[in-house]
Amino acid sequence: MIEIIKPTLLLDKQKCIGNIDRIVNKANRSKVKLRPHFKTHQSIEIGKWFRERGVQSCTVSSFEMAAYFANDNWEDITVAFPLNYLQADIINNLAQKIKLNVLLTVPDVLPELLKKLKYGIGVFIEVDTGYHRTGIDPSDTKTLDKIIEEVESSSLTTLEGFLSHAGHTYKCREKSEVEAIHHHEVKLMNELRDKYKTQFPELKLSVGDTPSASMLESFSGVDEIRVGNLVFYDLVQQRVGSCTMDQIAVAMACPVVASYPHRNEIIIYGGGVHFSKDGLTLPGGEVSYGTVVRLNQEGWELPPTSMFVKSLSQEHGIIHAPSKMAETIKPGDVLGILPVHACLTADAMGGYVTLAGEKIERLN
Repeated sequence: MIEIIKPTLLLDKQKCIGNIDRIVNKANRSKVKLRPHFKTHQSIEIGKWFRERGVQSCTVSSFEMAAYFANDNWEDITVAFPLNYLQADIINNLAQKIKLNVLLTVPDVLPELLKKLKYGIGVFIEVDTGYHRTGIDPSDTKTLDKIIEEVESSSLTTLEGFLSHAGHTYKCREKSEVEAIHHHEVKLMNELRDKYKTQFPELKLSVGDTPSASMLESFSGVDEIRVGNLVFYDLVQQRVGSCTMDQIAVAMACPVVASYPHRNEIIIYGGGVHFSKDGLTLPGGEVSYGTVVRLNQEGWELPPTSMFVKSLSQEHGIIHAPSKMAETIKPGDVLGILPVHACLTADAMGGYVTLAGEKIERLN
């Protein structure tokens, strides 16, 4: 194991590539386009692991992220975040170089962009299939027709299709629940395509969420799948059933700075600025901000210990530990913590270190 002197996000490259291989093979078998969401890793290096497996398109969550990956020759990028027309300059810069797709979730936004748009872009319309975050109710024909009219008003905009994100699968605990949500999503999307296919025979359907992509084997009825968290996985996905503990590819390595066995507590150098403050409620009602694993020369040991991070302040993390276990852990030891939400932890840490000691940079 490499030397750890401060909070460090460890990346098990072998597990990460295994996660990538599974979804690439699954997409190939289903004959759908894989457009992975790079918002989780935000790393040119990890993006190349997808490209090495034949992936040529990606999804991002900001135009800045799109520019970052465009600089590494990703030429087909969808920004799956509601269009912010105030960013017209970066949109024009990107559209001049690559095939750029933007996302419309409400009417009256695209006309504002068109006042400054100079180059052609693709447009996906987001459909709300049950998550209720953003998107248009598929039964709201009036709003859909208005947005389509806005797209058709300019020779610089092309309607690519409909896009949805079934984020409510994250609340599921059974595969059957995830399957039901996915099949309902696909049904609604296909009804929309059937409605508009005479006018737009080439409409694409784009879906994507990690639980569905992980648990289902077939993706018939759609044209592309987008998936992000799957590249690393985390404790949320393990609870949903998307992955097993041994598929979680990242772990925070944190030095121990104090031990209080009489309080059943260990203090680590690793707080909210490193993990974020996403937590999971445990069966006993406690909130966990990460599950503790023992580090070894090959990475980390499984199954995890019974210890968990019970509290976070800015730089401190407080671990709950049985007193006898706490007695064996001293300042200067280093513990591993599997994150609750890998996306936010990765964003907080700003980079990765592989088990071999290789530093992998990401967009900051």
